[in-house]
Amino acid sequence: MSEGIFAASAVVAAVGSGVVAGVFFAFSTSVMRTLAGLPAAQGIAAMQRINVVIVKGWFLAVFLGTAALSAVLAVLALVLRPENGLVVTVLGAALYLAGGFGVTVAANVPRNDRLAALDAEDPGSEAPWREFVAEWTVWNHVRGAACAAACACFAAAPLG
Repeated sequence: MSEGIFAASAVVAAVGSGVVAGVFFAFSTSVMRTLAGLPAAQGIAAMQRINVVIVKGWFLAVFLGTAALSAVLAVLALVLRPENGLVVTVLGAALYLAGGFGVTVAANVPRNDRLAALDAEDPGSEAPWREFVAEWTVWNHVRGAACAAACACFAAAPLG
């Protein structure tokens, strides 16, 4: 039974980390570029709204659920698979937890909090907005790449 739980968990973690990587990829390649091309007041207001909506929807459930599952998988790998699948599974968990979840908490969320404090209509908000877009997007690339790599690791974990 525990092998079946491990296999199912690895598949779910691969899908979850892949979905999260896809969301981050979409933000880096289209959403942030679109918002950056808007007048600052519109870009700020749109991103402020996105940051409210995203933490109340399915994304947060998948994002946090995959983090929890990654931690569980690392423990299961250590207990059930000390020789078979340990490295790739623990690496996937570390990539997701440090690169996906950790970067979000340490780099993107603080920037989101600073953005939330801006007055979109204040002309003085344009410079902080441009700085936000540049910095936030770089960190988004990092967490997106980490989640994609975690997805690959979980997909490579031996299921049998």
